Amino acid sequence: MAEQSYDLWSGNKNDENGESTIIFTNARILDATGEQPYTGDVEVSSNRIKSVSKQGSGNFNWSNGGAQRINCSGMTLMPGLIDAHLHLSWNNSPGIDPINLMPPEEHILVCVEMAKLLIDSGFTSGRGAAAAKPRLDVVIRDAINEGRFPGPRYTAAGPEITSVGGLGDTSLPHILDPGLNLGLPVCGTEEVRRTVRELIKWGVDTIKINLSGEEIAGMGAEENQFTDEEVSVCVNEARQRGKTLAAHARSKESIKRCVKFGIEYIYHASFSDEESLDMLEEAKDNHFVAPGLAWLINVARNAGEYGIKPGTPLTNAYERELEHAIETMKKMHKRGIRVLIGGDYGFAWTPHGTNAKDLEYFVDLLEFSPMEAIQAGTKFGGQIMGMGKELGMIKEGFLADLLLVDGDPLSDVKILQNRKRLVAIMKDGKFHKYPENIPA
Repeated sequence: MAEQSYDLWSGNKNDENGESTIIFTNARILDATGEQPYTGDVEVSSNRIKSVSKQGSGNFNWSNGGAQRINCSGMTLMPGLIDAHLHLSWNNSPGIDPINLMPPEEHILVCVEMAKLLIDSGFTSGRGAAAAKPRLDVVIRDAINEGRFPGPRYTAAGPEITSVGGLGDTSLPHILDPGLNLGLPVCGTEEVRRTVRELIKWGVDTIKINLSGEEIAGMGAEENQFTDEEVSVCVNEARQRGKTLAAHARSKESIKRCVKFGIEYIYHASFSDEESLDMLEEAKDNHFVAPGLAWLINVARNAGEYGIKPGTPLTNAYERELEHAIETMKKMHKRGIRVLIGGDYGFAWTPHGTNAKDLEYFVDLLEFSPMEAIQAGTKFGGQIMGMGKELGMIKEGFLADLLLVDGDPLSDVKILQNRKRLVAIMKDGKFHKYPENIPA
């Protein structure tokens, strides 16, 4: 391990405008633009990056003697990580029922716990991909924004819209109490319309619709649901109110429908053909893909103690999908389609807090370079948050969401899975984790 040192000068931490100023000096800056890291200094004023200076450039203003300075020798300064497929209401439990059946009063406490776990792990932002109950995402998003609880920047989704009998219609609990259904089952265009409008009333940012199935839920991954008319109503209602759209889309037909109807966020996209790839490539500036590899890998191979045994028809189906997903993502990456980290974490075999494992999967399985994998979790993450001009890179004027890392993530992205190697975590110009205890 490289020798590290850091020093803090306290004193006055406000500049002449009354704004707090922090200067990271002698840092190895991994700015996520694609440029190779360089040694330099980053000045943070209030909640934004005020200046970035390469060492020896002579551009840095050292006159601000009242600033707090942190000597980052031997460490890497990089943007905070961003999960493109995040479920803060998934509670690290073994299966759907412990999520589905939890009363809302207890469930919001779980969201608070998961939010802290995410930011403790270096994830300073996340795109909400579905909530277990209608207002959970909305409430935790607002509480984080108000500073009441620590957590990542978060966009709120509602429960997934599904067809009757489709993925997310959990059948028996739904019959007993519709409030205990993980998804929102609908049938016909008017039920779709009403459900979208109700979700918007509750305050969500994103409307998510399940266009294909899920093996573990009893509906094949390559099965499809909804008519074009139903999908069109969903999209049009969301667009009228300025909301974004996401889809659970594993099949090639569901990928094509995402392109056809302009659904921005495509979750999974495991099964493709040349037509779906061509369509997506042509419209690649309008879409993001988050494959959710962690879910496929761990359901297939690492959930045996929870009753999901390797070598069974279910896990064999996931092994088959994983094989297709890897090949599909390689092709998408070569075509310049944005493929982002976000592994559908939040179950016992894919627990929140291990989200940075996706970077390793992208390098080892998808043939991303370490730089490309990190950009998939920073630069493009800023874009999927709808904040690509101010989030996800270390650039002047960008929001100061930063990680100070003990070591070089480009030499080994697995470093980012070790919370002890995250020397400091900053969100919005404020330290969530203060750089006091440097790992030995």
